[in-house]
Amino acid sequence: MTTTPQDLEAVAARAAAAAEPCAATTPVARARALVAVADAIADSSDELVEIAAAETGLTEVRLRGERARTTVQLRLFADVVLDGGYLDARIDVADDDFVLGRRPDVRRYLAPVGPVVNFAASNFPFAFSVAGGDTASALAAGCPVIVKGHSGHPLLSRRTAEIVAEALAGAGMPDGMFQLVTGQQEGIAILKDPRVMAGSFTGSIAAGRLLADVAAARPEPIPFFGELGSVNPVFVTQGALDERADEIAAGFVASVSGSAGQLCTKPGFVFVPSGHGLEPAIAAAAASVASHRLLNPRIAAAYSARRSEIVHAPGVRVVAEGIVRIDDDGQGWVTPTIVVVGAETLVAERDRLLDECFGPLSILVEYAAGTDLAGLVPMLFQGNLTATVHRGAAEEPAVLRDLVRVLAEHAGRVLFDGWPTGVAVTPAMQHGGPWPATTNDSSTSVGTAAIARFLRPVAYQGAPQALLPEPLRDANPWGVPQSIAGAGESIRWGASVS
Repeated sequence: MTTTPQDLEAVAARAAAAAEPCAATTPVARARALVAVADAIADSSDELVEIAAAETGLTEVRLRGERARTTVQLRLFADVVLDGGYLDARIDVADDDFVLGRRPDVRRYLAPVGPVVNFAASNFPFAFSVAGGDTASALAAGCPVIVKGHSGHPLLSRRTAEIVAEALAGAGMPDGMFQLVTGQQEGIAILKDPRVMAGSFTGSIAAGRLLADVAAARPEPIPFFGELGSVNPVFVTQGALDERADEIAAGFVASVSGSAGQLCTKPGFVFVPSGHGLEPAIAAAAASVASHRLLNPRIAAAYSARRSEIVHAPGVRVVAEGIVRIDDDGQGWVTPTIVVVGAETLVAERDRLLDECFGPLSILVEYAAGTDLAGLVPMLFQGNLTATVHRGAAEEPAVLRDLVRVLAEHAGRVLFDGWPTGVAVTPAMQHGGPWPATTNDSSTSVGTAAIARFLRPVAYQGAPQALLPEPLRDANPWGVPQSIAGAGESIRWGASVS
């Protein structure tokens, strides 16, 4: 069932009414609420995993790991809230002797933007869905959250939303801090509502671009943080092959086939030196992978069509054919497909080969000795979430400097000697990148910096203490870090530079 227009209005009204009370919650209260949500999800793990497995076809092992990641994210943001550094509280004390004339008292911090709409993802029914990272970071910022549930796991979405809402209410959080809506057009309608102040999304380029355009076309445009498409190129040097060819082949197949390749960080293109000799090991590893159900019939049909297009493209040779079996319910069962092309062929056929294939398919790209890999990158790739380099221990860093520099310009995260799947939930993680990886390449949807998406800077000049927000008061009742520029300091600016 989709949310009715009357219910959408009520949802927007409750979220708007909750904005000020949510922003006013103390760090301790908000952190306890996030932990309460994490505890409630953990306590319901068996029930939620059973529902998720039935709706998505993902394995129990994968889902339990993802459930754990979801609760870890919530607990991580509880610590972020308690620390308070994310508020970036800055205080310029009034200064009659300021070098440019009298300076007034100016105080700046990051305030919650207000109600946020989070569009849940299909391929991460826990970690990027109802109680996922976008929800956790927005709640941590002090914003009411409206989740647009994904049609691929509706029962899980509803049950998770019930658990989250009950936990927040039990922790004393304001009514309207968290709500769920369903339906594609209903999601667009709530994004257009003038009471919504930001949006977040994980999914396809087409859907993400549509929603980003909706957010930008509003009479008062709002920020929209979409994670869209990524092919995550990998570059393997001869030195790396000489040291660990079998390890690279096994890691490659594992990364491509994990969760049936339905991961935004799956390596779509792996560049290897001509004469690499990896094909037997790759074929053997791929043949040992059991068939896995794709998320839903729509994704199965899209994968089957895209796979056929790639396999039958000029100059493509199949290393591991894989299978696609469609059952009576339209669900697709697959094993990995690996193909190989020359670098020249990829350049010539880039309009046909470069688009993302969402599923367990990847393309080996053979390059000749002396190939300018750094020069290939801008010819072939737009923005990506990740880019990876496998190198030998004895290789001179200077040889790879240009390649690494170019990859950093085209990706949000550059990895060395590993595989991009299995994103770590850590403070320093960057999960974003230039278009079309995301709609905003200065943001991340994983890691503690994700909270910044749902905050905006506000400065107070000459304000009395009683009218300042708590993080900017001299008494600092929330106990947050404050950066204070005292009177008389300006005359010494630059003096420490030799």
